[in-house]
Amino acid sequence: MQDGQQDNANTGRSVLVTGGNRGIGLAIATAFAEAGDKVAITYRSGEVPEGLLGVKADVTDSASIDAAFTEVEQQHGPVEVLVANAGINRDTLLLRMSEDDFADVLDTNLTGAFRVIKRASKGMIRLKRGRVVLVSSVVGLYGSPGQINYAASKSGMVGMARSLTRELGSRGITANVVAPGFINTEMTAELPEETQKNYLSSIPAGRFAETDEVAKVIRWVASDEAAYISGAVIPVDGGLGMGH
Repeated sequence: MQDGQQDNANTGRSVLVTGGNRGIGLAIATAFAEAGDKVAITYRSGEVPEGLLGVKADVTDSASIDAAFTEVEQQHGPVEVLVANAGINRDTLLLRMSEDDFADVLDTNLTGAFRVIKRASKGMIRLKRGRVVLVSSVVGLYGSPGQINYAASKSGMVGMARSLTRELGSRGITANVVAPGFINTEMTAELPEETQKNYLSSIPAGRFAETDEVAKVIRWVASDEAAYISGAVIPVDGGLGMGH
């Protein structure tokens, strides 16, 4: 058993991570796979990492999602853990932001999460158990200039998780939000040094997070240890947002 694995009976589950073939999504999928879960990912392009079941899907298309879930169910059984991670951004200042810029980001990030949750909930209700984790962002709580569309989509996840908790909490299903801050990725590495310094100065921890630090929190909140946590917003941001 590798370091950090969950040593409990709550492994070997059918897990689905949307947008799971790169970045934070891949780290999440890998964390669950290392714990012994059967992990599937949705992806739109690129390669499927070894050890994961890849299903092509577009979260803006309900028929595509239904087909993806059907394939996962046939190979791994009903989805017991859903991580809604797929997302896009179209950053620009309000006065330059088109309605399409706004609508497309909401359709992928927020309505996309609704579509996958709705499809997953059918199996979870039958099983009388389930874990839903929505990958939000500190931006959804803290705000950010040039990201009105992205921030709206990520803050909307909070209301979604809390309403889901009230609807399905009695069925053994939890729904939580994890809100990462700045993460060490290829994108942040390419930022100008001065920009990186400005970002770092606002983070009490004084560093960016690693993708696996986010992934392990998500894996934990989907575990038996967190069975009594639902409707929560868990920041993984080094103190940047202080929960807001």
